[in-house]
Amino acid sequence: MIKSINTLFVGKVLHEFEALASTNQFATKLLKESSPAEGTVIITHDQYAGKGQATNKWESAPHKNLTFTTILYPKFLPARKQFLLNQVISLSVFDTLRKYIDEGLSIKWPNDIYVFDKKITGILIQNSLQGSTLQSAIIGIGLNVNQKQFISDAPNPTSMALETGKTLDLEMVFTTFCQQLEQHYLQLKANQIQQIQERYLNHLFRFNESAFYRRLDGTIFKGQIKGVTEIGKLIIKTEHEEETFAFKEVKYVL
Repeated sequence: MIKSINTLFVGKVLHEFEALASTNQFATKLLKESSPAEGTVIITHDQYAGKGQATNKWESAPHKNLTFTTILYPKFLPARKQFLLNQVISLSVFDTLRKYIDEGLSIKWPNDIYVFDKKITGILIQNSLQGSTLQSAIIGIGLNVNQKQFISDAPNPTSMALETGKTLDLEMVFTTFCQQLEQHYLQLKANQIQQIQERYLNHLFRFNESAFYRRLDGTIFKGQIKGVTEIGKLIIKTEHEEETFAFKEVKYVL
């Protein structure tokens, strides 16, 4: 059982389950039926139908990892700037992991967390818009903590235990994340946008490095990641020009 968390609002309201199909699905239902407090978290020790981006599924062994969803109301953020929330969440996970892992951490655009070339965290954000503003955000996170064997066809998973050689306290890692999210979210609310964007780029996987990428048509090209646009498209400098790519329009060749 998760005990009281030392934060102002993130995780203060906690819905904890032994088993749940999907914490994001539960959060969606909760939002439809009530008005949960900002920072409400839904966490389960066994998420048996978790989803990743698009049609991907998220593998998580029971009682080994952290699978949870946080509800936020970023109504102060214009819809065109919603990628800033993505950056905040990514940095919150990154800074949580950095307290345990010394080397190799990076943010793989748009919001996967990597240790060198292995994926340690998946993030799925579902925003609800009203007009030109954000109304709510459902932020699902799957963080590999103590799992050491992966049986799915995911190409490159890793975990905190595999990277550190230690079994971690799940509650301590979860509490650290709640504190980091609250800190970064309040920073966003205080309009400290430049600092957020700079840190995101500084920790971006392959930033300013020459590497190969694959377009939707299958062609492979060489380029350098130079940043992201305001709406979150990836900017890659190729031999002839700078191009922008939306999610799923380009793949990393690892």
